[in-house]
Amino acid sequence: MNAEQATTVEQCVQGALSGELTFPEIVGRLIKAGVERYHADYSRQEVTYYFACGESLVVAAPHAAHETAAEFAPTAIEAAVRQSQRNEHTYSDFIRKTMNAGCVGYFVQITGRRAIYFGRNGDSHVENFPPAPASVVAN
Repeated sequence: MNAEQATTVEQCVQGALSGELTFPEIVGRLIKAGVERYHADYSRQEVTYYFACGESLVVAAPHAAHETAAEFAPTAIEAAVRQSQRNEHTYSDFIRKTMNAGCVGYFVQITGRRAIYFGRNGDSHVENFPPAPASVVAN
């Protein structure tokens, strides 16, 4: 991993938290930077990015403190995902809504085009997503 890749990843986190970047834009930039997957850990408020070369980078992703619901509610997670896809809320809203749905974090498998949301008791919910449009990857 080089400095440019690290900067891209950090800009993606900041862009998500500020609302300046959409999920497709972030995925496109991460693909270009060589990221194949990442893990958002709500408890630690950080995201770990895994590069195809085998290296990884942990970036702080501070968000407002929210209590995680004890019950895992996949339909509520799915609803929050759909709102994100329609650009109807911020990433901070998404975090709050998914935590209210019992989610403690998620893995995005860019190369596998899916996100796996998980709860504190091992529950999980999988969401598939299309690849980033070529125009997004080119930016």
